[in-house]
Amino acid sequence: MKKCKGVVMMEKEPEKKDEQSSSSSLVEKIQQLGQVNVPQAPDTNIHVLSIIGQVEGHVQLPPQNKTTKYEHLLPQLIAIEQNPKIQGVIILLNTVGGDVEAGLALSEMIASISKPTVSIVLGGGHSIGVPIAVSTNYSFIVPTATMTIHPVRLTGLVIGVPQTFEYLDKMQERVIQFVIQHSNIKEEKFKDLMFAKGNLTRDIGTNVIGVDAVKYGLIDEVGGVSDAMKKINELIEQNSSMMEESRVIQ
Repeated sequence: MKKCKGVVMMEKEPEKKDEQSSSSSLVEKIQQLGQVNVPQAPDTNIHVLSIIGQVEGHVQLPPQNKTTKYEHLLPQLIAIEQNPKIQGVIILLNTVGGDVEAGLALSEMIASISKPTVSIVLGGGHSIGVPIAVSTNYSFIVPTATMTIHPVRLTGLVIGVPQTFEYLDKMQERVIQFVIQHSNIKEEKFKDLMFAKGNLTRDIGTNVIGVDAVKYGLIDEVGGVSDAMKKINELIEQNSSMMEESRVIQ
């Protein structure tokens, strides 16, 4: 009888553990996402990279800030480039901007990836989010999204010498040249938007809405997730056909 009871106990313990693990996973889903049934992304050849909140650079921001740490994204971009299973990348943007050098580093990394890339500006692609948005092969913006274009500025203690202003001017020129090289906007138009007065209450610059961003040539097209998925699949097909042609020629 004792052996039978021992066997019964051994059979019931794994069932209890399974129930506990399933209940704990449900609690985690509710805490993190607010719902129990979460749709799972299938195995796909397209990688989605999100840049949300403020782009954090060399200085750590307070914990209450929503941030995207660029030191987390740079290794991911290297891994994407090396992974043969990933054939395309979609960049989801909803950022207020952030560190200029960190944003430019991300922009240059995205622009130098050999695989097709598409970006979508969702809520906003402000400040240094503008170069990140235009760094892809093709860019989308939803109709209600905005992009704030303004001059480069520093916060905190600044040494008031001519060299500081020259440094700011050179950094700003790097941003301008990157944007005009990776989009269809003219340099004069971009500078006009950047130094416009009266559009922003506490700063100079311009707040550009979705349709206007396309009209100025900053973004390629107004569209959402389905449009971005169609475009990335088109670019993947074009890229694969070009690779096949090069192999045949060799």
